[in-house]
Amino acid sequence: MIFKRAIVSELSSTAGAVFTVLFSIIFSVGLVRILGEAAGGRVDSAAVFQIVALTALTHLPTVLTLTLFVAVLMTLSRWFRDSEMVVWFASGQSLLAWIGPVLRFATPIIVLVGVLALVVSPWSQRLITDSKKQFENRDDVSKVAPGRFIESSGADRVFFIESVDFDGARVKNVFVSHRSQGREGVIVAADGAIEARDNGDRYLILENGRRYEGVPGQAEYRMTEFARYSLRLDVQADAPIAEIAARAKPSDTLWNEDTPFHRAELLWRIGLPIVALLLALLAIPLAWANPRIGRSFNLIVAVFAFLLYNNGMSVVQAWVQQQRLPFSTAVWLTHAVVAAIITLMFVRRVYMQRWLPRWVTPRYWIRK
Repeated sequence: MIFKRAIVSELSSTAGAVFTVLFSIIFSVGLVRILGEAAGGRVDSAAVFQIVALTALTHLPTVLTLTLFVAVLMTLSRWFRDSEMVVWFASGQSLLAWIGPVLRFATPIIVLVGVLALVVSPWSQRLITDSKKQFENRDDVSKVAPGRFIESSGADRVFFIESVDFDGARVKNVFVSHRSQGREGVIVAADGAIEARDNGDRYLILENGRRYEGVPGQAEYRMTEFARYSLRLDVQADAPIAEIAARAKPSDTLWNEDTPFHRAELLWRIGLPIVALLLALLAIPLAWANPRIGRSFNLIVAVFAFLLYNNGMSVVQAWVQQQRLPFSTAVWLTHAVVAAIITLMFVRRVYMQRWLPRWVTPRYWIRK
C-alpha cells in the first residue's frame, strides 16, 4: 500500500511537470502561428488570443495522452535506475502489479481525454471555423489594420489605411494599388467612408484624391483628380457562412451521417481515449532501463512509439476516407496490434528471461 501511494504521488508530480512543458510549447507555437496569420490579414487581430486558446483546446487530448505516456515511462524508468524496483520485486510483487496503480492514476486522464475528444475539441474547432469564416466574409477595408499593407481577398488589390474609425465607418489617408485588364493603378485619398447599398453591396467612397493608371514598362500614365470616387469591395458583409468542416461537427452528427469523411473523423475521436489507455500500459514494460544506456534512451523510444501509433491511426483514418477499409474493422485494427505488442512485452519481462531459448543461440553450441 505504501508503494502504491508513492507511485501515484510521483506519477502526479511528474505528469504535472510534463504537461506544463508540453502545453507551453503547444501554446507558444499556436500563438506565433496565429499572430502570423493576423499580421497577414487572414485572422481578425481582435480575436487572436481567443483563437489561440481554442486552438490549444483542440490539441489538449493529444497533449494529455502524451503526458500520461511520458509520466508513467519516466517514473518507472527512475525506479529501475535507482534500484527501487529491486525492493518492489523483493517484496513479492511483479511487473504486472504496476497495472493497478497506473490505471488508478490514468483513469481520470483517460476519461478527460474522451470528453475533450468527443465534445470540447469539436466545439472549440467550430468556434475557430466560425470566427475565420466571419472574418473572411467581412469587406476588405474592415480587415485592414491601420499602418499595414493588406491584400484583398481577390488578390488584385492592396490596401493601406493610416487610421480607421470602425464606429463611424471612416478611413483616413488611403492608399490602394489595383490591377485590372493588364493595367495597374494607384489610388490615394485623404479621406473616405464605407457605404452599404440596398442590395447588400459594399463600397469604399474615397474623397479628395488622385488616381494614377497605366501599363508597366510604358511611359504613358493617366492621372485623374477626384472629389469623390466609389470603389466596390470584393465581398458582401452579409455573405452566408459556409458549412463547417467535419472536424468541427458534433460527435452525434458524425454518428448519424454515414459518409466516409465523417466516419473517419469519428474513428479518430473514439480512438484517442483508447490510445491513452494503451500507451499508459505500454509504458510499464517499456520503462525497463539498462544501466549502461543513457537516461534519455527511453524517452527517445517513447517518442518513436507515440509517433508510430499516431501515424498508424492517421493511415487507418485515411483508408476509411478512401473507402479502402470498413469502419467496423478500422475501429479496432490499430489498437489490437498495439495491445498484442503490449501483451508480448509483458510476457517477455515477467515470464521470459530471453526472447529465444539458450540452445537456439550460437554461443550455446560453441560452449558445448
